[in-house]
Amino acid sequence: MAGLALFTCTSCATPARKWSGQCPVCNSWNTLVEIATVKTKTEVQTLSSVSVADGAPRPTGVDEFDRLFGGGLLPSSVTLLYGEPGAGKSTLLSQVALAAAARGTTVLLICAEESAAQVRLRTERLGTLPDKLLIIATTSLDESLLAAESSNADLVIVDSIQALRASDVAGPSGAINQLRTCAERLVALAKHRGPAVIIVGHVTKDGEVAGPRSLEHMVDTVVAFEGDRHQTLRIARAVKHRFGTTGEVGLFEMGATGLSTVDDPGQLLLDEHVVDVAGSALAIVLEGHRPLVTELQTLVVDAHGGSARRTASGVDHARISLLLAVLEARCGINLAGLDVFASVTGGLRATEPAVDLPLALALTAAVTERALPRGLAGFGEVGLAGELRRVRGAERRIAEAQRLGLRGVIVPATTPEMNTSITVLRAATLGEAIELVRTF
Repeated sequence: MAGLALFTCTSCATPARKWSGQCPVCNSWNTLVEIATVKTKTEVQTLSSVSVADGAPRPTGVDEFDRLFGGGLLPSSVTLLYGEPGAGKSTLLSQVALAAAARGTTVLLICAEESAAQVRLRTERLGTLPDKLLIIATTSLDESLLAAESSNADLVIVDSIQALRASDVAGPSGAINQLRTCAERLVALAKHRGPAVIIVGHVTKDGEVAGPRSLEHMVDTVVAFEGDRHQTLRIARAVKHRFGTTGEVGLFEMGATGLSTVDDPGQLLLDEHVVDVAGSALAIVLEGHRPLVTELQTLVVDAHGGSARRTASGVDHARISLLLAVLEARCGINLAGLDVFASVTGGLRATEPAVDLPLALALTAAVTERALPRGLAGFGEVGLAGELRRVRGAERRIAEAQRLGLRGVIVPATTPEMNTSITVLRAATLGEAIELVRTF
């Protein structure tokens, strides 16, 4: 493949991707000269002769982050990290950069939204600054690519792609043609030069990645960084991963000195569990391959003659409507004319069908004003006929409930039998589950 033509200003040494009569930085005329580039050619080889030594994951030193990638970042891979403003994306990547550089990896931070001084002030609060940690503060894609090539960096972090701009493409930073061009050239950098590249992306008001959908298809891995800025828990979730399984998560807790890994997320989520209050229930959810016991809270109040509201935070609004319909039609529990509120504590999102059963039990407890028994958790999908359907990972969920010292777990009757010391209540229907809970 032919090398890219590069130019530099003989007056101020500013690099440029294309030639122009005037330097855009120092405004000198006729000072841009072409840098001689080496042309290379990619050879065809047999697949059996390809070395896999360079394709092994390289740990960054942040275990919960490495978990998303099956042990670490792969050379030549491109990762897109996105999340809500204030979630802690820059903090997370600063800690990844510090840890990787401390292990001997040459890391280049391309800061397009902050000055180098601002980044240093934030980063040095997180740890000692190693010599292998490099930085360039620029919004120029051309300067960024030249810096990555000249520094021979093993890991390149771009924060953020929406602030970069290619000089030979029309439109402002963040425009769709700019985003696509910047992404294409960053991918080319990774594939042809070998560094792992992490790109920070902004999100829309709906929580999706801003820019063209092709941005997600161009990269190897897409990581969503989730968490309420008013809560301490943060979740990094791999929603796409070409080199392994998707759905794996890393759990962090935001503190005064940055993000710390959560060694026992179940205990963290249970520390503030409200007991003996009608409307609260424990659900066992799977985040990737990790079971978590979390608290669902519901509140039911009179709508006072107005239109009944259904408000959800962290749970699927459509599932609440479905469960209310099943409770009324199959269990004889009428919630018409009542405002219904439901949320997941700790800033988590529990959207898998396994939360149907504990959520329905919480709603029943709220409307009947009878608190659920202490130490009882549950999981299971609720069908339109009121039947309970089994979900994946039952053994891991029950083992987590036992580890945390809970008294019992209520599950669908079709859940496979397993050897455990915890009490397992089995119900075929939602109505049967409600009766079992009352006698537990």
